[in-house]
Amino acid sequence: MTSLFDPCRLGDIPLANRIVMAPLTRNRAGAGNVPTALMAEYYRQRADAGLIVAEATQVCPEGQGYQSTPGIHSPEQVEGWKPVTRAVHDRGGRIFLQLWHVGRISHVDLQPGGQAPVAPSAIRAKSKTFVGGQFVDVSEPRALELDELPGIVAAYRRGAANAIAAGFDGVEIHGANGYLLDQFLRDGTNQRTDAYGGSIENRARLMLEVATAITEEIGAGRTGIRLSPVTPANDASDSNPQPVFNHVVEQLDRLSLVYIHVIEGATGGDRNIAPFDYGALRSRFRNAWMVNNGYSPEMAEAALAGGRADLVAFGRPFISNPDLVERLRRKAPLAAGNRATFYGGGAEGYTDYPTLEAAE
Repeated sequence: MTSLFDPCRLGDIPLANRIVMAPLTRNRAGAGNVPTALMAEYYRQRADAGLIVAEATQVCPEGQGYQSTPGIHSPEQVEGWKPVTRAVHDRGGRIFLQLWHVGRISHVDLQPGGQAPVAPSAIRAKSKTFVGGQFVDVSEPRALELDELPGIVAAYRRGAANAIAAGFDGVEIHGANGYLLDQFLRDGTNQRTDAYGGSIENRARLMLEVATAITEEIGAGRTGIRLSPVTPANDASDSNPQPVFNHVVEQLDRLSLVYIHVIEGATGGDRNIAPFDYGALRSRFRNAWMVNNGYSPEMAEAALAGGRADLVAFGRPFISNPDLVERLRRKAPLAAGNRATFYGGGAEGYTDYPTLEAAE
């Protein structure tokens, strides 16, 4: 039976095992939202994962929603990512970059010229963002004009091209957790009456245009996407998510994306927050299926053995266990993380967690 530690292929990309490091926002980017040497060390330490999906990274200045998150839209940012990808590759690892536009989950202090964040519709989220070292309410957004949407698609396309130029093996489109593409998808955040609102097909249009543009730019074999059908994260809601996500996955299958990464339940919380048939999505997609959210090693092995997943993503355990793969292999205890150092700061709570060998 398939095991977490079995090698596999993601399209043409060989992976040493089926353990994925999920994208984790850590707010450690430097001036100009440029990746730092400390970030290169952080990812190097965790390169035993079959695949690392690097933290959510904004594709344009307007896409930023939290302080000190990295970008992939300036030459300096592209150069800053190169030591990160080199460090992971030098240890035999593989790394994708998650491409991000936060939409309405932002604050005027983070937006160019102090402008309002953008969204499908001018509906303020009941959510917080991280600005000035603290969590604050997000700002009132404005609705994107129809003629602005091609620019959003172009920003994702450039972000994908820049990621490959920076040495990444591929990209993951962030279509989850109540950020811009997810906001367009859901009827609780999208009240548009044009070609991008109303019907399921219209609400899915922007996400699918982005996926199409990226696959045209870098190839479907280097393009994955993350979805979160029922999470309430960032005030995301939809009156009937099953047919929405059935349609999205069917269309993504037609594009032959290399994987779909699904958050089951509430992001970082209750896996059973709402009824949903994930098997119905799985049956609509031919390529790699990645599952996420609160998986124990036993749950992960069962999902792989039962054919419910090809890859299993782990998030927070990777924060405090740089050698998570080895700990899982040895069935060793996992170290607990320090929540006070999750967001922002320096090496403390970032690159100073010991490996099992060092701890022993």
